Amino acid sequence: MRLGINIDHVATLRNARGGTHPDPLRAARLVAVAGGDQVTAHLREDRRHITDADIAALAAACSLPLNMEMAATEEMVAIALGHRPFACCIVPERRQEVTTEGGLDAAGQKAHLTPLVQRLRDAGIRVSLFIDPEIAQVEAAREIGADAIELHTGAYCDAPPAARPAHLEALRAAAERGAALGLEVHAGHGLSYQTVAPVAAITEIVELNIGHFLVGEAVFVGLEAAIRRMRADIEAARASGRG
Repeated sequence: MRLGINIDHVATLRNARGGTHPDPLRAARLVAVAGGDQVTAHLREDRRHITDADIAALAAACSLPLNMEMAATEEMVAIALGHRPFACCIVPERRQEVTTEGGLDAAGQKAHLTPLVQRLRDAGIRVSLFIDPEIAQVEAAREIGADAIELHTGAYCDAPPAARPAHLEALRAAAERGAALGLEVHAGHGLSYQTVAPVAAITEIVELNIGHFLVGEAVFVGLEAAIRRMRADIEAARASGRG
C-alpha cells in the first residue's frame, strides 16, 4: 500500500508567522527519508497554506511524486498544466471551510468535470476524484474518465466507535465497486493511528493520503518518527487483513 503524506500544515505553521520556516520542501524530503511514497499538497484558491511558490519548488526539487490537490477551476488547471505534477486530485472547495468537508459531487458535475479531467490526462497527469464512499459517485468518476478515486474517510473517522462499522462497510463497498470498474482506489481524510488499520485492511484500497494528524504528531515526536509509525501500523493491518 502506498502512503502519501500531505504537507499542507507545515505551510500553515510557516504562514502563521511569515517567513520561510518551516519549509514544506524540507518536509517533503523527510517524507522520502521516512519511507513515504508521495507528497500531497493542496493549492487552495485563497492560498491559506500551500502557495504557488511551494508547488513550483515541490515539482522541481522533490524526489517523490507530487500529488497536487486542487479545485475544478480554470486557474488550477492552468497551474497543474504548467508544473505537470505526477497526479492531481480534484476536490470540492469552499472558501469559508476550515478543511474539506465532504466529497466531490462527481455525479452532479459530469459535464464540467469530464473535459477538465481529459485535459489533465492528455498532459500525462494521473487524475483522481475525491468522493464520498457512495456507489453513484464511484460510477460517475468512471464515466468522467478519472484514473482513480480517493474515498473520503472523514465520516468514518469522526463517528463514535459504535457507529464506525457502518461507515467502514460503505468504504468497503465503494472500494470494491471502484476496483471492479477499473479505477485505482485511494482513501484519506482524518486518518490517525487509532483509525487507520480498518481502512488499510481493505484490499482494494492501494493508497492512503494522510496529513494533518502526522504534522500534529510531529510536534511531539518528529515528522520522520510519526511517518515511520504510521507506515508500520498500515503494513501490520495490511498483512493481517484485519482492522
